[in-house]
Amino acid sequence: MTLPAAVDRVALRADRAVFAVFALNGFHFANFAARVPSVRDGLGLTPQQMGLLLLVGSLGSLVALPLSGLVVQRFGAKATVRYFGVLNTAGLLLAASLVAAGAPLLVAASFFVFCVGTSVWDSAMNLEGTAVEQRRGVTILPRLHAGFSLGTVVGAGTGALAAWAGLSLLVHFLIVLLPSVTALMLVTRGFLPEEVTPERTSGGRARVGSAARAWLEPRTLLLGVVVLAAALTEGAANDWMALAVVDGFEVDNAVGAVFFGVFVAAMTAGRFLGGRVLDRFGRVVVLRASASLAFVGLALFALPPSLALTALGAVLWGLGAAVGFPVGISAAADDPVHAASRVPVVATIGYSAFLVGPPVLGFLADVVGYRYAMLAIALPAVLSLLVAGVARPQGRPAPVEPSTSLEA
Repeated sequence: MTLPAAVDRVALRADRAVFAVFALNGFHFANFAARVPSVRDGLGLTPQQMGLLLLVGSLGSLVALPLSGLVVQRFGAKATVRYFGVLNTAGLLLAASLVAAGAPLLVAASFFVFCVGTSVWDSAMNLEGTAVEQRRGVTILPRLHAGFSLGTVVGAGTGALAAWAGLSLLVHFLIVLLPSVTALMLVTRGFLPEEVTPERTSGGRARVGSAARAWLEPRTLLLGVVVLAAALTEGAANDWMALAVVDGFEVDNAVGAVFFGVFVAAMTAGRFLGGRVLDRFGRVVVLRASASLAFVGLALFALPPSLALTALGAVLWGLGAAVGFPVGISAAADDPVHAASRVPVVATIGYSAFLVGPPVLGFLADVVGYRYAMLAIALPAVLSLLVAGVARPQGRPAPVEPSTSLEA
C-alpha cells in the first residue's frame, strides 16, 4: 500500500464524515423551523412578538460566531462540533418544554442557547469542510452545504409528520433529536487527524490578533455582504415560509411545513449541482444567476393568488438561495492559513441577517401580511448582484501536501 492511497482514504473518510455532520445540523434546524407555527400557536404570539422571539435566538448566534474560530483553534473541530451539538439539542428540548408551560421569555432564552450551539457547530463544520477541501484539492463546500439542505429536507418531513400527528413539541424533539445527537458523536470520529501545534497550545494572543485583523480586510468584509444577502434570502424562508402559506391561504400547519420542504428540496438540488456548475461557469456568474432566480421566485411566491404558482415560486426561490452561502465561505477560505480567522467574520456578517430579518419581516407582516412581506427579500437579491465580483478566486494555493503521518 502506498502512502498517498492511505492519505486519500483518510481525506475521503473525512469528506463523508463532515457531509454527515452538515446533514445532522440541517436536520436539527429544520425540525425546529417546520414547527414554528406550533410555537406561535402554543404561546399565542402576534407576528411582531414572534419576530422578537426569533430575534433573541439570532442574538445568540451573533454573540457566539465571532469567537467560534478561536474555539475551534483551541479545541479542534471534532470537540467543538460535539460540545455545541449537545448545546444545540439541549436548547431545543428546553424550549419545547417551556412552550408547553406557556413561558415565552424562557422560551426566548432557550432559543438563545439553541442558536449559540447551532452557530458554533456551524462554524466548526465549515472550517473542517474547508480543511478537507484544501487537502483533497477539489471543490466540495457546495456539496457539503447540500448535505445541510438534505438534512433540512428530512427534518422538514419529520416536522410535517409530527404536526400532522398532533405531537407536542417536546415529544417530537425527543423522538428525533436524541438519536441524531448520538449519531453526531459517532460520525465526528472520521474528521481529519488534528495536529497539536504551538498555536493550539500557547498562541492565544496571536489567534486573537489574527481574528481582529480579519475584520479590517476589505475583501473579507465584502464576502460577508455576499453571505449576508444569501442568508437573508434563505433565512426568510426558514423563519416565515410556513407561516406565510398557512396564513396566506388559510390552510393547515402541515401544509405550511410541506411548502417549506419544497423550498429546502429545491435548495438541496441546487447545492448538489453547485460544485459542478461553479467549476464550469465560475463564482461570479453563478452568484448573479442565483440572485436572479431568487428574485423571480420571490415574486411568484408572494403575488399570485394560487397555491400552484406559490409552489413554483418556492422552487425558484430555493434554487436561487442554494449557493450564495457556501460560495462566500469557500472564497473566505481561499488561503487556508487564514481561514479560521476569516470564515467566522464572513459567517458573523451573514448571520446578522437573522438579527435584522425576523423583526423587520414580522413588522411588515403585521401591515401587509406574511406573503407580501417576503417581497422585501428582493432587496438583498439585488445587493448580491452588485457585489458578486468580490468572490473571484484570489490566488488559491495548491492543495496541501499529504502528511507523512499514517495517523487515522
